[in-house]
Amino acid sequence: MLKGAVFDMDGLMFDTERLVYDNWQRMMDEYGYPYDIEFFKQTIGKRKAEVQNIYRSRFGDDFPYWSFADEGKARYIEQVDRDGIPVKKGLYDILDFCRENGVKIALATSTSRQTTEFNLRSAGVSDYFDALVCGEEVKNGKPHPEVFLTAAKKLGLSPESCAAFEDSISGIKSAHAAGMITVMVPDFLDPTEEILPMISYLCRDLTEAKAYLTPLLHSI
Repeated sequence: MLKGAVFDMDGLMFDTERLVYDNWQRMMDEYGYPYDIEFFKQTIGKRKAEVQNIYRSRFGDDFPYWSFADEGKARYIEQVDRDGIPVKKGLYDILDFCRENGVKIALATSTSRQTTEFNLRSAGVSDYFDALVCGEEVKNGKPHPEVFLTAAKKLGLSPESCAAFEDSISGIKSAHAAGMITVMVPDFLDPTEEILPMISYLCRDLTEAKAYLTPLLHSI
């Protein structure tokens, strides 16, 4: 039976990818760098060290990525403190469902622990999670399966007894490689032909994703 649910965070639980993109677009415009949404999509689901390489391959080795990242984070925190964090449709329902049915819950994200905990507090969902695995706590970022394997280990469960919820292509590759049931709720990125066979369930939102969990409670 289904015993664990492992959630990605940005773009899946919270509509934070758009906040990050808007801040980067404004910063890049202010400093005179050409920028657009298609370039930003290349960075989704990746850790900052990898994102740095993407920016420097486009803008040169002297591009001050970490200064931009720090400024972007400051703007992000200010905005969430002021306006609250935008929560994706169905998040509270699916977390309640897991709790009510004894399904352990973990988070597997490329984001830092500091920002992760800030986001969870802002949404009032910290207490739902039995385990957190954040970007700096694993050696290999997605699409490597380490973050999902670590989450299952922290829950004390086999990966095969867990469902992984993701919005990104690299996240689905990671969860699939870990051996988990994969549930994709696309945000910025639609599934490619390459990853379609890796997706167990493709959903429009977390409310729809919740509907797939009930039969899994007794079928694994």
